[in-house]
Order: sequence, then C-alpha cells, then structure tokens
Amino acid sequence: MISEILETTKFTFSGHDSFQCRQLWLKKGFDFLQEGRSFNDDDAIVQLGVGKNMVSSIRFWLKAFDIADQKDNVTEFGRRIFDDVNGYDPYLEDEASLWLLHYHLVSKGFASIYSMIFNEFRREKLHFRKDTFVSYVKRVTEGNFPSNLNENTVAKDFTVFINTYKNNTESKDIEDSFAGILSELEILKSTGKGKEEQFYIENTERVNLPEAVFLYAILDNPTFGNSISLNSLEFSQNSPGSVFAMSRSSLLNKIAAVAGENREITFTDQAGIKEMQFKNKPDAYSVLDVYYGK
Repeated sequence: MISEILETTKFTFSGHDSFQCRQLWLKKGFDFLQEGRSFNDDDAIVQLGVGKNMVSSIRFWLKAFDIADQKDNVTEFGRRIFDDVNGYDPYLEDEASLWLLHYHLVSKGFASIYSMIFNEFRREKLHFRKDTFVSYVKRVTEGNFPSNLNENTVAKDFTVFINTYKNNTESKDIEDSFAGILSELEILKSTGKGKEEQFYIENTERVNLPEAVFLYAILDNPTFGNSISLNSLEFSQNSPGSVFAMSRSSLLNKIAAVAGENREITFTDQAGIKEMQFKNKPDAYSVLDVYYGK
C-alpha cells in the first residue's frame, strides 16, 4: 500500500520556518483572509501582529490544517470552524474541534510528516526518535526524494511535529509551554530524558474522542463506501484507527455508540466478517451540525 501512495505523493517537509502552529494563529489567519487581505500585502506583518517569518508560517499552517486552499481562499472546513457568525467553534473551546483539526492535518497530507507518521511510520516503529524518522523518510522515498530536500530539513520538521503535539511543561517560555496546538489530545507520549528520550503513539481507547468526530472522519473519507470492514476502519489510509490511534476495542465501542444513536447505521458480524454499514449515508457536516447545535 505504501508504495502506491508514494508514487503519487508530493513530499513537503518545510514551509513553516520551524514554527509550530500557535494557539491563535489559525483563527487570526482565517479572519485575515476573510477580510480580503493577502499574505503578500506590505502591511501583512502589521495586520497579523507577528514577524515576517511567522507570516509565512501562518500561511503554511492554514493550508496544512485545510483552513485555506492553495490559492489562499478559505475552505468550507475553515468557515465551518472559524466563522464568527456561523462557525462551530471559532476559538477552539471544545476539544472536539482539536480532534477535527488533527484529522484534517493528517488526512489532507499537505504537511507530509503527519500523514506518514500516523498512517505508516508508527506501525513500523513503536518507539522512535528524530534519527529513526529521518532514516525512514530516506528509505521510503528512495527514488522519490525531492532533490531540494536534505536530512536537516526533515529533522527540523520532526521537531515541529513533536512541538505540535507535546506540551513542554518544563519550558521557561510561557508562550512556548502552551504552544502545542494539539497537545491537549495527549496522542504523543514520551519516555526517557535528554538524548535517551523516545516518542510513541499508542493505540488506546480514545474515550475523549467524540462519536460525532469519529463518524465525521468515516463519512469524510472518499475511499469508504456504504459497507466498511472493521479491518479497513482500523488500518486503511486515513481511517479512524490510523488517524486517531485507536485500539480495536475502542473502534468497536465507537461503532456501537454511533449505531445505537442512528437507525441508518448498523454493524454486522456474519461468518467472521465484521462490517459497518450505512442504509443511507448522511452528509459528513450534518453530523457536526448536530454535535455543535447548528
């Protein structure tokens, strides 16, 4: 499967200028574009209230999180989350919104490292460090490795990845100690200290993952039809099992929960074949509309 994905993948390990996405950057960038402004404007630095390199980084993260497209137009997902009038959660006060951002960051694949780690790498390396990831990227992209990319670029991207998910409570910098926009999800764990520190992403129950976000991720995946095997839900590219690092028991519990609340969804187990089935597949956003009360 990975070889087929790599053949059509354009790898991106830079563009953020080594800045992880800060808590208010997505909302700030969304509002900036909604006002009809451009990141190329002379006063973009003043309007956004950040340094020049951070302007580029905000632009990058808007695309990585699927808040803006390649032409800097806000996406439907961006409007659904951040619009002041009709948005679900403009200031990210509900943890469900962070799960949605995580899902779009991984599944969109604009920033390659997130898709690679959650869909493939973590299954190969339970515990990993920067050097093991760099070696992995070199190996799996052999023949497809961008000519303008070097190991140092990938290494810096790995550090940004860690800072995105890890809340560094030992940092003396107040802003940096709360800088990991997805740290509250507690997906990334670490063991050891200093040079001995290793990271891991464990498949767990994910009790804090709302059923609505779980169902949205299934409905949003274009590769899933009306009948989806449990194996696909657990292991397929951008499946909830892959993106949310869910254990099989967690998947079964979430499926049971959404099936119990929706007559259009059933879960069958016939002759050892376990499948989630939709009688009538709802629109993905309709599930979130209900959750957020829109």
